Amino acid sequence: MRVVTWNVWGRFGPWEERRKALLGALRELRPDVVGLQEVWARGGENLAEWLAGELGLYWAWGPSPAPERWRRRFGDPAVDIGNAVLSRWPVVDQAVLPLPVVEGGDAERLALYARLDAPGVQVPFFSAHLNSGLAESAVRCGQVRALARFVAERRGETVFPSVVAGDFNAWPDSDEMRLFGGYRAAPAVPGQVLFDAWEYAEPEAPAVTWDAANPYVADSDPSVRCDYIHVGPVGPGGLGRVRAVRRAGDGPVDGVWPSDHAAVVADLDLPLA
Repeated sequence: MRVVTWNVWGRFGPWEERRKALLGALRELRPDVVGLQEVWARGGENLAEWLAGELGLYWAWGPSPAPERWRRRFGDPAVDIGNAVLSRWPVVDQAVLPLPVVEGGDAERLALYARLDAPGVQVPFFSAHLNSGLAESAVRCGQVRALARFVAERRGETVFPSVVAGDFNAWPDSDEMRLFGGYRAAPAVPGQVLFDAWEYAEPEAPAVTWDAANPYVADSDPSVRCDYIHVGPVGPGGLGRVRAVRRAGDGPVDGVWPSDHAAVVADLDLPLA
């Protein structure tokens, strides 16, 4: 099972050209499941729906509960923003978790849960997007606690491990990432462990997903890996075992960079029907 996570940068920059580049990159990857963040919708059109239609996938969408700041940034009061899941298999259940913020902050971030009816097993999948402020580690820790509870509540009776993909806007060694994983610090939910799939990557593989080599972010913050795929402990018979991890979408497609973030791709074990 090929899993991709990608922050697709809303309607910033040359978004009409970028969505074609996003489609081209995803076509080449041939994913089974995709978690998307900063997905826009406007006037009956939804980027996730368009991508799913072009790729022949099912889709689920969770809009932000507070899109006003995004609308101000886009300069368009009619745009909605949110997270999405694209899937080769039907989505049999879904739910949205608005992530907590400090008092007075914009409650704009969320996690989207989608339960996927894969061959022989159901997969609990989550697409999450945490706060981005450099000094907001404490806020992200609170969001991680809420997200971890959400994952525990929605896992249900399935032997496939939970898969949590998204833009955490956090360094790999940060308090929030250690807290979320639960194996380098006390877990946010007692007994719940979620492994950073990148630990299975080749040690010398390019890792950063916010990369100064990308012209959209060349003059901004330091290059860092801030996008993740987390997977619970391996299920019976090796279910969900991470086979390979790499970065993708880290260059132009037909001359256009698809997003300000690179994607993360992980191949997981899934039984054949």
